[in-house]
Order: sequence, then structure tokens, then C-alpha cells
Amino acid sequence: MPASVAPPSSAAIRAQAFALGFDDAGIARLGPADTAGAFKHWLDAGYGGTMRYLHRSARKRLDSRIADELAASAIVVALDYGGKQPPGRVARYARGRDYHEVLHERLMQLSAWINEQAGAAIHARPYVDTGPLLERDLARRAGLGWFGKNSCLIHPERGSFMVLGTLLVALQLEGSTSFDSEHCGSCTRCLDACPTQAFVAPYVLDATKCISYLTIEYRGTIPESLRPLIGEWLYGCDICQDVCPWNQKFTRDTPATALGSFPHVAHADPRDWIAYADDEAVQFAHAGTALTRASRRTAVRNAAIVLGNRNAPGDRDVLERALAIETDELVREHLAWAVARTRAKDA
Repeated sequence: MPASVAPPSSAAIRAQAFALGFDDAGIARLGPADTAGAFKHWLDAGYGGTMRYLHRSARKRLDSRIADELAASAIVVALDYGGKQPPGRVARYARGRDYHEVLHERLMQLSAWINEQAGAAIHARPYVDTGPLLERDLARRAGLGWFGKNSCLIHPERGSFMVLGTLLVALQLEGSTSFDSEHCGSCTRCLDACPTQAFVAPYVLDATKCISYLTIEYRGTIPESLRPLIGEWLYGCDICQDVCPWNQKFTRDTPATALGSFPHVAHADPRDWIAYADDEAVQFAHAGTALTRASRRTAVRNAAIVLGNRNAPGDRDVLERALAIETDELVREHLAWAVARTRAKDA
């Protein structure tokens, strides 16, 4: 960058982030992750399950300078997606517009504003839950909150129903004050409420037992011992956040958020999901939402478990008809389990 160029200050960048609709923003200087040791131990313990990409990108995640060698600072933003919606079968973050797209668009707008203010093209790279960064680590360093015992970042004025985005920039910006204090105290509500007991210790999540991991990330056969504990969750889980006192006090109404909530997702019917014919049907039904990550295979697998757990009138007929025409062996196994479960409940 030419010496004559004067980039905007950290305070001005933060103010512009608010102007673009982000609910908070902070600046973090790049470098070795504060949680590097804990992250390595977590991977070595196998708590990442089948998310092998975490292993492949581990070196970059341990030091945020490696992700983009031209960058010197991270602008970390947070967007509130609302926590006051009634509990449902789909995690609240996935009920509205795809947060990846919303945050990416606004981060690019922030980058364009920085260029305009500086009068030069400033190298920048946006990341929204897709790059080799420990985003929670950067968010805490940027002053956005602390780590709850359920491993979520908790904002002191908004709770944890927030999604994060990062803009790496080739600017030496003044960093925000890191949020080094912890405000969970002796509370263990999040740990105690987890149906699958996925927390092996405070701040340590075994993803292989987490309902969100099982219904979203995991593509294989869900262990039979965990299926009843999934309850009626089709996609994700909010339980450990719902019981958090910080969320109960500070969560916001969804209509005020940028992501919103689509009724057909918020009130998802597992019978609709079990009828998906192919991946294209899933994509069409959930266009514009984060649910487009799901394949037909995982959607029907999840729906089978929900119907087996719910066992409402007519559910067994739906399951038996689906099983009669299903050709995918993994899906058939879950459908057969659900049919047997509904029969056992009626015996």
C-alpha cells in the first residue's frame, strides 16, 4: 500500500460494520491461536469425528497468519439470528436465509468501503465458517465474548444465538481488547441438558455424540443407542443454548434479524422430508437456506429417526411405504429401525 494512503481507523471500521447491519464487530491481530493446545488435543482425542478437513487444515488453524500471508488483521463480525422462536425440529440458525451468503455479502461491502476510504485497493479475504480459521478464537480476541461451557461464544449483551464472519485484511489495525474474562461461573445447565451427554468436560464437546453433528455433518449410520436421544431434531439442535441463562435474558426477536425465519422450515414436517426423491428435491425445497447442505440420503435418514421417535398416528404407515420402495441400504436400515420402534411402542 502506498505510503500516502491513509486507511480508516479500527473505530471507523467498526462503526461501518454496524452501519452495514452487523450486530457487533471487533479487530483481532493475527498470530498463533490462543486455543492451539486445546484444539490439537481435541483433534487427537477423535472428538472431531469424520470432519477430516479439520485435520487437513490444522496447521493453518493453529496460526491465523498462515491462512492469508498478505493479511495482518482480522475484522470479526457477529450477526444475531434470534433466539426467541419456539423450539422446533430445525436449529434456529438454519430456519431463514443462508448465513454464509448474508455475511459474505456484507463483508464484501465492508471491504469495498475500506477501499473507498483508503483510496486504494486493500487486499482482503472474507471467511464465513468455511476457511481454515479458529473463528471463536479470533472472536474472543476481538472482544466479542467468551467461551461458554458448551463451547459456544457468548456475547455479554446478546447471548450465543449469533453467527460469525471474518474479513482478513492487509492492514495493521489497532486490535480490540480481548475478552479474557469468563462469566459462566458454576452454572452447568448446558452440560446437564444435553440429551446425548456430548460434553466430556466443560468447554469440551465430543462432536460424535452431538445432535448437530449427527444430523448435519455425519453422513453414515447413526448408532442405535443415540437415535432415541435425537428426539425430533431433523437438522441441528438448540438445547444447550436454550437453557443458557445468558440466552434466556438477552436473546432477541427473530423478525428483527437479517436472516429471518421461513415458516416451511421453522415448522418442518418429517413426513415431507421422508418423501424427497433425490438431492435436487432437497435443494428445491430449501433453496436460499443453510439446509441445502443436506443430501437426500441424510434428510430421509434423519426423518426416519424423528418419525420413529414421534410415532404419531399414521407415522408407521408413512415409514412402511417408504421402506417398501427405498433402495439405499443406509436409509433402509434407519427406516427399518423406525418401523420396528413404532411397532414396539404399540405392542
